[in-house]
Amino acid sequence: MVAGPNAEGKTNLLEAMFYLCALASPRVSSDQPLVRRGAHSAYLRGEVEGSGGRFLIEVEIRSGGQNRVQVNRSTVRRRRDLRRTVRAVFCGPDDLAVVEGDPSERRRFLDECVAALWPSKDGVSGAYERVLRQRNRLLKDWGGEGEPPGLQTWDEQLVRHGAELTAVRSRAVLAIGERAGEEFRALSGQAMTVEYQPSVEARGEGLDRAFQLGLAQRRGEELARRVTLVGPHRDDVGLMVQGLAARSFASHGEAWGAAVCLRLGLGEALVSEAGEPPITFLDDPFSGLDPDRRRSLAQVLPGRGQVLVAVPEDHHLLPGATVWHLQAGRVVRE
Repeated sequence: MVAGPNAEGKTNLLEAMFYLCALASPRVSSDQPLVRRGAHSAYLRGEVEGSGGRFLIEVEIRSGGQNRVQVNRSTVRRRRDLRRTVRAVFCGPDDLAVVEGDPSERRRFLDECVAALWPSKDGVSGAYERVLRQRNRLLKDWGGEGEPPGLQTWDEQLVRHGAELTAVRSRAVLAIGERAGEEFRALSGQAMTVEYQPSVEARGEGLDRAFQLGLAQRRGEELARRVTLVGPHRDDVGLMVQGLAARSFASHGEAWGAAVCLRLGLGEALVSEAGEPPITFLDDPFSGLDPDRRRSLAQVLPGRGQVLVAVPEDHHLLPGATVWHLQAGRVVRE
């Protein structure tokens, strides 16, 4: 466990360790904020041990150009190659937005789950987003007569990449949904359900065909509004607590508990996929919970492999845990 007052660097420490495992920050979408202002690079180095052995991971995050990543002194060029070796899950205060925020936050969560569960699918979301941007630009720049030239070609690309993204997101919800519900029941004694709400659903005709029909049905509206209206960029995830929509009706404690349990559910799904528990990072997980739920969470954490928890107060420390105290940015192990 990592303990210390606010603004001492607990979150930064967990973020750095998670980055070594995932080659991505759990808090920001680009690497630029990770490099100190005025510096050219940031450096991370650490050892990770799992069933496949011990791995020395070294990362140079560059303010300009490609990052340099090595595992056991050998260069790694793709993020997915490291994620096949090391699995990790991060839960922090920003995850509250997955429950209470806009659908885009839940789509982002789903895509993070896909990348964690199946590293080879890491690029599926990005490929779809690139096609979507090009199609939207074509619609926006269209002169307004006839049909935009080349639209059919972009339709085909949108259907191909969109159907693949929809399918893999559906798999992710199946993998984590029931497990997250079980975690929430263990935490609170209440029921939580997780349901994928895709923009395109196959109802007997196949996903590709359903996508094509959806585009055809809304063609006039898309041309009028000059934007793509059909596809997984309009997906959502239905989170229900005690039969009510968590986004609208859950208390703060229920919403935070749901956010934590979604990540714990992902961790359990990773055990099934990878054959061993991931490294789990929990940033200040107890503060949003009442005393009973704090005790329940503390009871379910053991037995999950390596779990690193950051807390601001010593009374949140778990009995028997190894504790690192942060003092002015320095780690002191007890």
